[in-house]
Amino acid sequence: MGEATLLSGGERPVVRLERHLARPRNVIWLAVTDVEAMRGWFPTRIELDEWKVGATITHHFDGHDLEPLSGTVLAWDPPRRVSFTWGDDTISLTLDELEGGGTLFVLTEELSAAHAARNAAGWAERLDLLEFGVNQTPWRERFEGYVEAFEPILGPQEGPPDGITLD
Repeated sequence: MGEATLLSGGERPVVRLERHLARPRNVIWLAVTDVEAMRGWFPTRIELDEWKVGATITHHFDGHDLEPLSGTVLAWDPPRRVSFTWGDDTISLTLDELEGGGTLFVLTEELSAAHAARNAAGWAERLDLLEFGVNQTPWRERFEGYVEAFEPILGPQEGPPDGITLD
């Protein structure tokens, strides 16, 4: 299981998750940029006309009582990197081919300090879905571990947003 690390030297903290995936980069690239394929692992339904720098993205929280978040594509470098905003946060997905096969997948999110533990737990859960097709560890268990690790550095951590229930 790939765990999140915290990078706190910049203006805003960044959570970073890394996975070594057995599938080739072109297969993973499709899974992380095809809006239909993303529904199998990404936490929102993404709506956009075309992946290109400057394109507008809408993140829909289907099944939850949350308003959609708007975003913008910041970087588009197929099949290696895509970066976009998610509300006030910035998400980057980077894929590198591994020697001998497979893909090194790195997800980073620059975010509010108070959301680092909850988002790290959520991304770890979502990357389990991408890698294994099922979640390996309950969100709450991961969240509590990240709260313990991140609170001394970032201060109090918030749980799920109103309208979302996680176990």
